[in-house]
Amino acid sequence: MHESPRRLRRLAADPLVLRHGDDADAPSDEMWPFGVDHHHHLIRRFRAIRRGLTVLLWTALSMLVQAPLLLLPGRAKVVFAQIYWAVFARMLGLTVRVIGQPATNTARPVVYVANHSSWLDIPVLGGQLDGCFVAKSEVTRWPLVNMIASLGRTVYVSRNRGATLNERDSMRGRLGAGDNLILFPEGTTSDGSRVMPFRSTFFAVADGDNPPLIQPVSVAYDRLSGLPTGRASRPLFAWYGDMDLASHYWRLAQHRGLRATVLLHTPIDPATFPNRKALSRAVWHAVADGAATLRQNRPPRPLSAPADAGPMMDESTPAYA
Repeated sequence: MHESPRRLRRLAADPLVLRHGDDADAPSDEMWPFGVDHHHHLIRRFRAIRRGLTVLLWTALSMLVQAPLLLLPGRAKVVFAQIYWAVFARMLGLTVRVIGQPATNTARPVVYVANHSSWLDIPVLGGQLDGCFVAKSEVTRWPLVNMIASLGRTVYVSRNRGATLNERDSMRGRLGAGDNLILFPEGTTSDGSRVMPFRSTFFAVADGDNPPLIQPVSVAYDRLSGLPTGRASRPLFAWYGDMDLASHYWRLAQHRGLRATVLLHTPIDPATFPNRKALSRAVWHAVADGAATLRQNRPPRPLSAPADAGPMMDESTPAYA
């Protein structure tokens, strides 16, 4: 009997539903003759608890290392932050595949511009890219998360239009000090089925003379239990709206075979675009097209942003794939 799309989405969101082939290490009926479901649930819950405890321990130890590194000159604090996030992702059971090359070893700083659908984007990109995150100012009010963000030298921005110039100067100051930045210009997280329009105000950092290079980055969560994700299973990764972080972690961490793919596109010189809006449209097209390719499980390749990109997709228009 074929399952309805609504039931499939419900099954994907419920980690306690047993499905054939979901876990390679799940006990068989012969091993557990008195109820395979019960033991399978226990294994999944134990996995989530184990991962959570190891992440907390790793975070506590990393804070002790990173805090003194922030007081020292050199790049040790940058390198260790990248190591922290890479190990963090592995402890979550998340494999990260990278396609393309980051724009490093250039004479100019780089702003990596990516789509944003989950808190998982932070360990995924933080472990692969040499850069500091740009985050909304509300993060400073989140317990523990604000400590991790500050130790990672996060740049905070608000949604207040009047603060745009100050925030631009703050980001430029960080770039001038030799750091790269990782930016999510959607301004919020999406449901993972599309890339929402980019806010051109985030590209103020690229105004003026000697702008940084812009590298578009597409991120998609394309494997669950080792199998390609689709519409039914993709919502398991997305964290948006009023979702609670703890409950989202609990559902996700019970699964195995998780994979994220990071697609690094051709870097862009902002000086080749007439204005900030044209630049944001071009970057959006590269990021959105790459993310759609990954969602559809088609062979991905780095893209070059078109100089004459058309208008961005309207925010009310779905782009499911």
